[in-house]
Amino acid sequence: MSRVAAIAVVLLCMSVYAPVQARTIYRCVQKGTVSMATVPEPGSTCKAMTVDDNAVQTPNLWGNFGVFSGTLYEREQDGKLVYSTRNLPGSRPYLRFTVSTPPGEPAHEGLGRVGTPQLDRHARQFRAASKVTGVDDAWLRAVAHAESAFDEKAVSPKGAQGVMQLMPDTAAEYGVTDPFSPAQSIDGGARYMKSLLGRYKGDRTLAAAAYNAGIGVVARYGGVPPYAETQHYVEKVLALYARYRQAMGTGPERPAQ
Repeated sequence: MSRVAAIAVVLLCMSVYAPVQARTIYRCVQKGTVSMATVPEPGSTCKAMTVDDNAVQTPNLWGNFGVFSGTLYEREQDGKLVYSTRNLPGSRPYLRFTVSTPPGEPAHEGLGRVGTPQLDRHARQFRAASKVTGVDDAWLRAVAHAESAFDEKAVSPKGAQGVMQLMPDTAAEYGVTDPFSPAQSIDGGARYMKSLLGRYKGDRTLAAAAYNAGIGVVARYGGVPPYAETQHYVEKVLALYARYRQAMGTGPERPAQ
């Protein structure tokens, strides 16, 4: 969800207990994911943020976004009731809410669905791109499966194109002149993924999140952004990667290049 929306959810809950003009909430990062909480979360790196109560009262706070649902959790910590958008041990659902992804963000769920590995789709191109870049063939296929279901003519609502669903600027950066050419798309996508894996020291979760939502968004949130589309996408790619590794008989997960 957007940071403002997450803040609003926590503040709406807190307003019952603390009628003040400004509140301190915490942006907490744990295992590459971000949550908002009324107190620092155990096991997370948290940063305090002060927000005026007017943020909750702003008209259309929940509008003009791509909508998804979430849950605010309640638990006891140090003898007090505290709240978080992360489901920590001992938590119980307190409030289900609908919030949003900011307009203009490239985050997307992907056109493909988790399913049976398709080993015959553009196999030669994937092998070639993997050999040149060192990026695991199974990982590239998982990304392509999630992004386009291997459809070289695919165009997403966000404007991404081809097998690897490259945005025009990214395609140009990696020398892709024909985004609908499977060979060019897979080669460009593989080289882009190689750069992401290098940036994140082999962390496939962060690399997939950046491929989906952009490097800037991952940096802004300190991990996987709390956008429904991106979180679903990352889960999808990781699940597909496991299936492709098994189907291709590659054994244990290869270290990312």
